[in-house]
Amino acid sequence: MGFLKEIGKYFMFLGNLFVNRESFKTHYKLVVDECLLIGVDSILLFVLVSTFIGAVSTVQTAFNLVAPYIPKYVISQVVREMTVLELAPTVMAIVYAGKVGSSMSGNLGTMRITEQIDALEVMGINSINYLVLPKIIASLLMYPMLVIVSGVCALTGGYLVGVITGILAPTEYIYGIRYLFNEFTVTFALIKAITFGFLVASISSYKGYYTTGGALEVGISSTKAVTTSVIAILLADYVLAQLLLSPA
Repeated sequence: MGFLKEIGKYFMFLGNLFVNRESFKTHYKLVVDECLLIGVDSILLFVLVSTFIGAVSTVQTAFNLVAPYIPKYVISQVVREMTVLELAPTVMAIVYAGKVGSSMSGNLGTMRITEQIDALEVMGINSINYLVLPKIIASLLMYPMLVIVSGVCALTGGYLVGVITGILAPTEYIYGIRYLFNEFTVTFALIKAITFGFLVASISSYKGYYTTGGALEVGISSTKAVTTSVIAILLADYVLAQLLLSPA
C-alpha cells in the first residue's frame, strides 16, 4: 500500500505542474538557466566518461574476437551497436542521475527546509510549476543533446585507441561503423534519452520537493532520488526495448 500511495502522490505532483501556470516569459528565463546548469556543466563529464568507455569497449571487443576468420571491422561494428543502443542513452543516464538528479533534489530539498518553497506558496505562486517545470523541460531538451555528444565521443575514443594501438586500421574502423547500419537505432536511442531525461528530472524533483527535516534529510533525499531514478531508468530501458526492438 505504501508503494501505491507513493506512486499516486508522484502523479499528483506531476499534475500540479500545469496548474496556476506562470507566464511564458518567466518560464523561458528559468528554462534557459536550467539548460546552462544541466547541459553546459555536464558536457566535460560526458565527454571524458564516454571517450574512455568507447576506448575500453574497443580493446575488450578486440580481446574477445580472437578467431582469425572474423574480420577486424566487426570490432567497430560491435562498438557502434553498444554505443548507440546502451552506452550513450542508458549508461550515461545513470551518470546523469548521479550528477544532475542529485543536484536537483538537493537544491529543492534545501529550499524546502529553509522555507523558501513555503514563502512562494504564501505569495500565491504554484511552487511546483515555478520551480520544477523548468527543470523538467530543460532536462528533456538537454539530455538528448548530451546523448548525441556521448555517442560521438565514444566512437571517437574507440577509433583513437583502435588506430593508435594497431588493433585495426582507420579504414577498417570506419567500414565497421558504416556496415549494416540501421538508422532506427539512433531513433531508438533518442526516444530513450527523452524518456530518461524526464524520469530523472521528475523523480529527483519529487524527492527533493517533499524533503522534511534538516540538512541530513536533504542528503537522504538526494540519495533516494538517485536510487529511484536508476531503478526507473532500468525498468524503462527494458520496456522500451521490448516495445520497440522485439521481433513481431
